[in-house]
This record gives sequence, structure tokens and C-alpha cells, in this order.
Amino acid sequence: MRVSVANGHGEPTAAAGTTAPRPAGTDCAVVVVTYRSAADLRGLLDSVPAAAGGLRVTVTVIDNDSRDDVADVVAHRDGVRLVRAAGNLGYAGGINLAYRHLPASRWVLVLNPDLVLDPGAIETMVDCAERSGAGAVVPRMLDADGSPSPSLRREPRVSRTLGEALLGDVLPGRPAWAAEMVREPEAYAHEHAVEWATGAALLVSRSAVESVGAWDPRFFLYSEETDYCRRLRSAGWEIRYTPDAVARHRGGGSGTSPDLVALLAVNRVRYARKWHGPPTAAAAWSIGLLHCSLRLRDPGQRRALAALVSRRVRRRLPGAASAAAAGGAP
Repeated sequence: MRVSVANGHGEPTAAAGTTAPRPAGTDCAVVVVTYRSAADLRGLLDSVPAAAGGLRVTVTVIDNDSRDDVADVVAHRDGVRLVRAAGNLGYAGGINLAYRHLPASRWVLVLNPDLVLDPGAIETMVDCAERSGAGAVVPRMLDADGSPSPSLRREPRVSRTLGEALLGDVLPGRPAWAAEMVREPEAYAHEHAVEWATGAALLVSRSAVESVGAWDPRFFLYSEETDYCRRLRSAGWEIRYTPDAVARHRGGGSGTSPDLVALLAVNRVRYARKWHGPPTAAAAWSIGLLHCSLRLRDPGQRRALAALVSRRVRRRLPGAASAAAAGGAP
């Protein structure tokens, strides 16, 4: 099947001719947002058919104006559709664009392009959701060398943010009130409800997607999954982790430039303001300054420190214009 290519308005590009009809009878619609990720994407797409098991799965790739060879990677793959965004919409914006192009399905699976799924992973996540009634499911994440990747998280709180700033990976068994990252090995050994997880792989029921709505575009990249999972929980949906579905994170992807490190710091303050109010946001900002100040050898942390104290620097970060347009304080 020739790949269907559309622009960010859902219209066929000149090279594609006409947009192919959306497949009928889809069980799970996979969303992949790419930005200069063509080299990683091939491995993910190769792994999807075996990961689907007995499910009917389609893939919609949203390319954020990468101008790489993503079209060649997607070409001639059954059930894979490429939609080109008019610009770099970020991760949240890319997912929102994908929502407008998805076929009817019971499940939506959002994946990072630099993953490889183990056989049966998608089917196992769907089975977990159907059995438990959860609105969302996340898999076990492994690094490229096969070691466990601590992907589970707790809701950001002042004490947890401070604990991460001061201790980081030191004292991994510290109390939950002082740790946002879930590091305890036993938490990854069995299925259970979680508050949120890194957004590399997130299965969401169509009912939950429709009840929660679009991803918040103010979170161009980073904290977007924190916000989305918080909204799922606020709407009454449970998020479950299953160790029986495995995704292997190759790492790299779009890279981690100093600007992206800064964006992570700024969005943590933005999240605190949205969900916990100005006093908590002020505390998160102060702890962010401390976090960066303790790590000044890292150029990314130096950039983050500058972004936290300078509105001019914040306005130059990726996604600043779209965040401001959506009502996010710069």
C-alpha cells in the first residue's frame, strides 16, 4: 500500500495525489509524533505488527516539519499514514493534530518514535485495560541494554520536587513524600494503579480520550504527560502499569539540548501554577533555581537557570509562542 501523506490541515500534499481512505475496523490507533526522528522511526514501525498480536492496528505519524526522510521510512507500509504539520507543534500539539486524523477505534496508543515494542505488547496493554476497566495503561520500559528504566512517577509536590533537587538518584529508597520518581524495584514487578508515567508509551481508551479532550498545547514538550494524566485522574479514570507489556527505549530521539533542559524546568513551574496555584508555583520556581544552581557544570542547567530568571530567555525557548497564544505565562 502506498503511504498516504497529508499536510497539517488534513489535505493531501501535491506529492501524494489523494488521501487514502481511513481503514475500517481498527482496534487500536497508534500515534507517533516525530521531529528529526526518521532514523529511530524505522525500528518502531518494524516492531508494531508483532506487538499488535491479534489486534487490528493502524499508525498515524505526525511529522513536526522535520524535513528529513520520514516519508521514505513510512512508505509502502500497510496501515501507516503520514501527516505533515505546518510547523513544529511540539509533542502535545502533534498529538492533537493526530486526533483529527485517527480512524474510529476503541483504543489510542501514543508512542515515542525511539521505542521498539516487544511482541504482543500492544495486545497485552489492551487486555490489561479491558480486564481492569482502566482508562489508560503504561508498559514496562527498558533501556537499550535491557536494564529497567524507571518510568513511573508520583504527582509533583513541593516536598517531592525538593527531594529530587537535593538528592536526585541518591537514596533511591527514600520515602514517597521526598521522591517524584518511583525507583523501588518492587513497583515494577507487578500490575497496579499509578499516578502518571513518562509519556513514551501511553494507551488510552477512546472513551477517556473523548472525556478529557485535547492535550494542553501550553506544554510544548515536557510536563504534557503529567498534565494529561492528572486530567485523566481528575475525570475519574484509573491509570495502570503492566509489567507484561514491554517497550524498549533506544534513547536519543530529538536530543536533549540546553533549551530543552530549560523548557523542562519552566514547564514544571507552569504545571505547578495550573494545578496547585501561585504559592506552589513560587515554591517550584525557587526549588528549580536550587536544582540548577547545584548542577552548574551542566550547560543545560545553566540555560535552565537563565530561563527561570529571565522572561526574555523564556520567550526564546521552543514552543514559547504557542504557549503564550494558549494562555500560558511566558
